[in-house]
Amino acid sequence: MDAGEEAFGPERTLEAARRALSRALREAGLASPDLDARLLVCAALGLDHAALLRAPDAPLGEAGARRLAGFARRRLAREPVARILGAREFWGARFSLGAETLDPRPDTETLVEAALDGAPRGRTLNILDLGVGSGAILGALLLELPLAFGVGVDRAAQACAQARANLAALGLGTRAAFVCADWTAPLCGRFDLIVSNPPYVAHGDIARLEPEVRLHDPLLALDGGADGLDAYRAIAPGALRLLAPGGLLAFEVGAGQAEAVGALLREAGFGDFDSRRDLNGVDRVVSARRPA
Repeated sequence: MDAGEEAFGPERTLEAARRALSRALREAGLASPDLDARLLVCAALGLDHAALLRAPDAPLGEAGARRLAGFARRRLAREPVARILGAREFWGARFSLGAETLDPRPDTETLVEAALDGAPRGRTLNILDLGVGSGAILGALLLELPLAFGVGVDRAAQACAQARANLAALGLGTRAAFVCADWTAPLCGRFDLIVSNPPYVAHGDIARLEPEVRLHDPLLALDGGADGLDAYRAIAPGALRLLAPGGLLAFEVGAGQAEAVGALLREAGFGDFDSRRDLNGVDRVVSARRPA
């Protein structure tokens, strides 16, 4: 189906345009055509879902039709909806994205859950997020832990700037600091909780990723080296040095990597290991503690 203005003319109603876009996305084999179509129609018109439901017969209008046609072309070219909209909702909060930030996935909320379950409550604590990206993980933790202060580290300067802006927009700016650095190298002090969603795709597998990931997520946030484990090897010794006794390190890992990452942590001197599965049943998080 054509994704141009002929398919989404200004006289088309919002509901007709939504159905047409959903059909086009479904015919293209995309995974969530109905949700994507609804989000893109709302964004093109500057509406929320409730407004779309209230006025399904309202016309797109010239400006709305033009924006929606552009959004449709981009999505059919496999650009993710979050990239088109410029933001992703994660843990109930909105995080703007940039060219150097990973688009946070729902699976990564499993890392937040594991960190919250293992974090001490009722006292101040320091959190370190290695590979902070958009700030989604650190922001979610600070929202849930009002006595915590966080430090976000990223090798990409633009990612640090984006995370800083996102946390400021959430009212968390005074409770976070950001460092542009290579993992733990320049850091000192003690942290109660360290979290990381590092690059873990084996270099040879990157060409086989879905276009939404391969063409739109930054390579720096994907490429984990020959076996996908380079970042874990680099982080583990420094994380042990930075953790307070009894402190928790929680990693997101790729499918099939949990055992290997656990072995790296054991070799680095960690103990008290645990793993957690995501909603698809994949071992998604490996956690361990610095011995007390």
